[in-house]
Amino acid sequence: MITNALNKVEQDKLRPDAVLDDLMQGNERFVNKKMLQRDLSSQVGLTSGGQWPKAVILGCIDSRVPVETVFDQGIGDVFVARVAGNFENTDILGSMEYGCKVAGSKLILVLGHESCGAVKAACDGVEMGNITPMLANIGSAVEAIETSGDRNSTNASFVADVVEENVKQTMQRIVDKSLILDKMVQKGEIKIVGGVYSVKTGKVTLLDQ
Repeated sequence: MITNALNKVEQDKLRPDAVLDDLMQGNERFVNKKMLQRDLSSQVGLTSGGQWPKAVILGCIDSRVPVETVFDQGIGDVFVARVAGNFENTDILGSMEYGCKVAGSKLILVLGHESCGAVKAACDGVEMGNITPMLANIGSAVEAIETSGDRNSTNASFVADVVEENVKQTMQRIVDKSLILDKMVQKGEIKIVGGVYSVKTGKVTLLDQ
């Protein structure tokens, strides 16, 4: 039973690659139904005076992808930002800058997922209320993918390629739009990685960097 929570001394010792390994080991535990037992009530108390998360994870709002659960993380372990289509915007970039530069996180993980509804909607050119400008953030990923089949959500291979491209473009825009995070990456203080979650198996597959 895990009763402790990350503290600043432990966080300061962490390095980006070690944090990534920890998350992937947690996902392996999740897939294999060997998740760690945690005393969440104790962790609530231990983190009441402050937090020192190891990573910032940008995921989709999809209800099938509960981020802390699929990486087997406890209270105080990770910052999580969620928006349909897991893209960055000014508020999320500011949150990432806070998480890394101010609060000391060592890793940013952009997490897409199979059969993403937002990606499918972008592929289909859906226009509806505030959904229209939201999907515009995914448009460049749709345009970047070539296919010999239909360019819509009926083409599963096309959708899968757009999901990956959207993650990669989001990663690139993070450093393009944030001088703070770009400098931290260049200094080796943080690492930015991307992955795709399988809604069929629960496994996270990292994308080639």
